[in-house]
Amino acid sequence: MTFDANVLLQAASHAAAGQQYPKGALYLVATPIGNLADMTLRAIQVLVLADVVACEDTRVTGGLLRHFGLDKKMMAVHQHNEASAAHQVIEALQQGQRVAYVSDAGTPAVSDPGAQLVARVQAAGLRAVPIPGVSSVTTALSVAGDTASTGFHFMGFLPPKGAARATALAEALTWPGSLVLFEAPHRIDDLARDLQTHAAHRQVTLCRELTKQFEEIATLGVPQLPEWIKAQPHRDRGEFVVVVHAAGAVAAADEFSTEVLALLQALSSHLPIKQAAGLVADVTRLPRKALYEKALSWRQADEQS
Repeated sequence: MTFDANVLLQAASHAAAGQQYPKGALYLVATPIGNLADMTLRAIQVLVLADVVACEDTRVTGGLLRHFGLDKKMMAVHQHNEASAAHQVIEALQQGQRVAYVSDAGTPAVSDPGAQLVARVQAAGLRAVPIPGVSSVTTALSVAGDTASTGFHFMGFLPPKGAARATALAEALTWPGSLVLFEAPHRIDDLARDLQTHAAHRQVTLCRELTKQFEEIATLGVPQLPEWIKAQPHRDRGEFVVVVHAAGAVAAADEFSTEVLALLQALSSHLPIKQAAGLVADVTRLPRKALYEKALSWRQADEQS
């Protein structure tokens, strides 16, 4: 079936035309995170009306515009020129033009450029209008099933390495609810190791290539992360959204690594169960109660045999 952009543009106009689209305003337009079918009709209508489309990468946005049959004047506004480019945007707004700003994917200013632009536009007494759409953050949270969460903390990308990375992760994990992280494929192994150090007892939901053809979603205990990542060679490609479940949602005893189980079994064969579980918990930071219950189940099975 051939895609008819004109039909879609007419549908967008019909569905969204009742909304007010004032001139001299900056429109923050959310774009799909992978699947172009997730573009909203209102977002399309704003792009139709825009005099200028400011964007993170003109090549990426050019492809998006062509997909919807649009040919627009574009202006590059990215992390390296956001402050200086804001002056050009403000000048266009002061002339009464509508300026739409889009990042490469998702919502501008959420782990993407846009915050400085919005702040400068508002400081100039001009209006910024949000045009919402798909979000990788809420998409991942919706399939995490974190029943212990009372909210979420969005961290985005951690610092790439060193003490800054460890400190940022340790501080973020103090949040009582879910923690949402972004991670590049070449650092997903590092994140798995970092989580084993700082949150070995937690569960995580890994979302790879959200909304795309080869989307993968898996919820598992932190000790199982390395095995899951290495199970398929293609998992070193594509962006990750990682939901670290709330601390109350501890991993089940059968999700402990073989190394942890071997240590627990060795100690519990020579020590009281409570003491053995306590020692393993101190060393691994895993939940003392789950370790105790696992060791107790072994003891009871031995007594019944």
